Amino acid sequence: MTITVYGLDKCDTCTKARNWLKRAGIEHEFIDYRAQPVPASTLREWAGKLGGFDKLINRASMTWRNLPPARKSPGSDPEWTLLIKEYPALVKRPVVVGEDGAVSVGFTDKQFKARFGV
Repeated sequence: MTITVYGLDKCDTCTKARNWLKRAGIEHEFIDYRAQPVPASTLREWAGKLGGFDKLINRASMTWRNLPPARKSPGSDPEWTLLIKEYPALVKRPVVVGEDGAVSVGFTDKQFKARFGV
């Protein structure tokens, strides 16, 4: 099984997730979405699979808290994707995409054990 992990290279949670996958012997590719921006169509796909952009965005992040109030209420998918393009750190990390297209966000040992059957 090969999966794709999207995140930020310097993110501690992404590092923990990648180390977990390595220890479990699960092949994966890592993509730093600051260096390789995710296309808007992919962001919309992820949001759709997760239940909306609210599930994809980390509202607890400093990036979100520092946004002007007017930017915190995108009214459409294009506005969300523009916001994420401008502030990629808003996306919860890591985003894990399986070969089957299943998408999950975040990392905990329990979550990954359940997802990968380890």
